[in-house]
Amino acid sequence: MSELTQTLPSPAHPASDLSARRKQLFRLLGSVVAVAAIGYGSYWYLVSSHHVSTDNAYVAAEIAQLTPEVAGTVSQVKVIDTQAVKRGDVLVVLNDSDARLALAQAEAELSRAQRRVKGYLASDEGLAAQAQARAAEQTRSAAQLVSAKSELERARLDFDRRQALAKNGSVSGEELSNAHNALAVASAGYTAAEAAARQSEANYRAAIGSLKANQALTENSEPDSNPEVALARAKRDQARLDLARTVLRAPIDGVVAKRQVQLGQRVQAGSSLLSLVPLHTVHVDANFKEVQLREVRIGQPVELKADLYGSKVLYHGKVAGLSGGSGAAFATIPAQNATGNWIKVVQRLPVRIALDPAELQAHPLQVGLSMTATIDTAAQ
Repeated sequence: MSELTQTLPSPAHPASDLSARRKQLFRLLGSVVAVAAIGYGSYWYLVSSHHVSTDNAYVAAEIAQLTPEVAGTVSQVKVIDTQAVKRGDVLVVLNDSDARLALAQAEAELSRAQRRVKGYLASDEGLAAQAQARAAEQTRSAAQLVSAKSELERARLDFDRRQALAKNGSVSGEELSNAHNALAVASAGYTAAEAAARQSEANYRAAIGSLKANQALTENSEPDSNPEVALARAKRDQARLDLARTVLRAPIDGVVAKRQVQLGQRVQAGSSLLSLVPLHTVHVDANFKEVQLREVRIGQPVELKADLYGSKVLYHGKVAGLSGGSGAAFATIPAQNATGNWIKVVQRLPVRIALDPAELQAHPLQVGLSMTATIDTAAQ
């Protein structure tokens, strides 16, 4: 019996096998976790730590507004919403009747100013001749005054001599009376000559003043460069410009949006008629959290995906700039963080991302579409 017992194999130990298997599984699990941790750590260190991403990003564009520079009544509207236009295309036409009349009036005023200035130039010659005649008249009056003065002195001397001779009876009373009359006539002639000389001088000064006044209107200028003509020409050019402004053209290439103008509408200068969206030059405004911007720099590459196309279309861009403030700072009603019940909220800062024009042409985007942006911050 004992021999039989000794020859039988020893019974198995199931508890010890299970423990060994469990340790083996734990070691395998630990190895998998370690490999995963190393892989994740390596991926984070080599890739994820150098990328920041956000899905709070939207397509934007520098939208152009079409506004009239002159008031008028709309006579034609040549576009509709969603229509693509090129720069220079006619979009809206205003009634130009008033502008054409204003231009005709300005052109007539310019012609009249040119004729008036030519008259000034012609008057210069006449006034100069008149001034010369007044100068000659003044010279003649001066000579007549000298002659009258000589006659007066001679008559006075003659009267004085006869008056002295009349005392001893050498000269008759009639001769003395004639000498006295001659003195009176010479005195009156001298007074008249003085008045004539003063009048001649006044006439000469008046002629010189008229000449200078007329010359001041044409001094240092030709008919085309005269201030009156220049003013009339500027008004003509303004009227011509106002006429040209009755035709409103597209300032940029783009797509018509928010058309508010209607046929027959009376519009004022500066009122918005429609918008033009340049879809070929759109960009992306990505709103990153402030904690993500530590390593973000202008010029870093960006990969973007549009919800419109999904992950099958990948856009490439660059960081073009960072906003000067967060969205809360530029809100209509800014947050009052100085209040006692303040709660800190992580802010977001808009980052402008420029897109590749070739990729935009291949896969167009519209303003407002959602995007996902990932910035590679490794490129410093």
